[in-house]
This record gives sequence, structure tokens and C-alpha cells, in this order.
Amino acid sequence: MTMDPLVLLTDVDRATDELLRTAADLDPAAVGNPSLLPGWTIGHVLTHVARNADALTNLLTWARTGVETPPYASPEARDAAIAEGAGRPLREQVSDIRAAHERFADAGAAMPAEAWAFPLPTLGQSAAAVPWTRLREVTVHHVDLGLGYTPADWSDAFALRLLREVVTGAGDQWPAMKLRPYGIEHVLTIGADPDPPVVGGPTKALAAWLTGRADGADLTVSPDGELPAPARWK
Repeated sequence: MTMDPLVLLTDVDRATDELLRTAADLDPAAVGNPSLLPGWTIGHVLTHVARNADALTNLLTWARTGVETPPYASPEARDAAIAEGAGRPLREQVSDIRAAHERFADAGAAMPAEAWAFPLPTLGQSAAAVPWTRLREVTVHHVDLGLGYTPADWSDAFALRLLREVVTGAGDQWPAMKLRPYGIEHVLTIGADPDPPVVGGPTKALAAWLTGRADGADLTVSPDGELPAPARWK
């Protein structure tokens, strides 16, 4: 998957349209049904997707103007906004996501080339990482709705980039392992153990398992035994 933020903005458009089509087909009463995220309803997930777009719009504004614009006023404010918005009618939820996405897309279109290199402390990367961050949020949380969209629907490029991101960010709390995605020549390594278990499988399945979106039933482990238990992701 390209690192070009302008190309990734187009991918965000596409992923958002796919999520909105899924949401639009819902029974309006389903916003109160449980999602695949413990403790969150479908309404919680939809509201989070909208508020995340606004948070990342703030980061793009920061990068473009140089005026500090945090993604959220505070962690507590973030959680409160999700809780307050979760019970809204489905039509309002869908309209909210669409409007928040348009604000995000407009902020991306307004970015001059040099602004993409602006370092964002809250992200720990430059603004060029914001479109990927948004694409990841929309695509993974689409799965969390539990409405028929699964990691099998991810593109191979998205799954590989997500897998590499998880491996790069894995800390000491993760068990050591080597990952062998099918069709990828090089092995991805977590931890410093010189002889960890080797987990193999399709890239999508590995990415889904490491991010807590699959149980790993379609993966192999060598030597024979149980799969390592991945740490909580995000």
C-alpha cells in the first residue's frame, strides 16, 4: 500500500462509503445491539468512527496552520462524546459520519505539500501518517460492527500494512513469535527470543488475529502447540 497521503485519502473515501452502505442497510433499532467490541453497542462504534474523523481533522488543521489543535480536549471528553452519541437514531448516526468524513476530506484537500511533513506530537509521526490512521480506524471498526464485513474483505495491501504496523509497535508485553505470512518472503519478528514459535497463515488472518479480530483458528504454529496469546492491540 502506498505511503502517499493523497492516494490514501482516496482509499479513506472508499472505505467510508463501504461502511456507510453497511450502516444504511441496518434495522434502525440495531444501533442498540451489541457490537463485536466488549461493552460497546453498534451505536458506540458508529459514533466513535465519526468523532475519530473530527479528531484527525484537528490534526490536519494543526499541521496546516501550525496552531496546536489536539485531537480531543481530553481522554475523558473523548469517552463522554462516544457515550453521549451512541444512542442516537440510525439516520443521525449515518449523517454524522458522512458530515465528519467530508470535514476530514476537506482538511486533507487543503493541505499544502509541505504541511504533510509537519511533526504531530500526539501521533508521534508526521501529518503524512494521518490518512493511514483514518483508513485503519474506518476499516477495522467496520469489522467491529459485526454486520457481515470481516477481515476477509480487507485488501491484501491493507492487511500487510496493518500487520507490519502491529509488529513494529509490539512492546515487551507481547509474547515472542515469528510470523510467516503466505506469499511474503521475509519473516516478521516480535521479541528477542532466538527460537520463538513460528506462526503462519494468510496475511489477512494474521493481521486479524494480532488485532483481536479473529481467533487464529486458520493459522499454523510450529513447533506444534497452542498459539501465543497476543497482547491487547489499541
